Amino acid sequence: MEMEITFPGGKKVSSTYKGFTVKTDQPKDEGGDGTAPEPYDLFLSSIGTCAGVYVVYFCHERGIDMSGLKMTVGFERNEEKKLVETVRIHIHLPPGFPQKYKSTVAKVAGLCTVKRNIFDPPDFIIEADIQN
Repeated sequence: MEMEITFPGGKKVSSTYKGFTVKTDQPKDEGGDGTAPEPYDLFLSSIGTCAGVYVVYFCHERGIDMSGLKMTVGFERNEEKKLVETVRIHIHLPPGFPQKYKSTVAKVAGLCTVKRNIFDPPDFIIEADIQN
């Protein structure tokens, strides 16, 4: 698997993978144009959307109506390290959601591949070469 990273100008950086291009930018106060999310924002978003996909599959497999279902993801940050220390995912279940699945749907959200990869991080190999 390989993803291509390009630099379209300014503080913008884009990735192309599986036929999709994801654009990022830096905020204006950091020299960017503020036209797209920052890369770290996409990382945080991937945590919530990954957990959300697991909730979607869970509900679809059981024929549970998802109308009114939503999730919020909160982050507590260590200002000294400039890193997130706590991620709090809250699944807001709609009226009529089967009570018997309340704790199970929370466990299912925790199976998210992004979360699992954070707990079992990859090795990083970073190389540079000059193109001919």
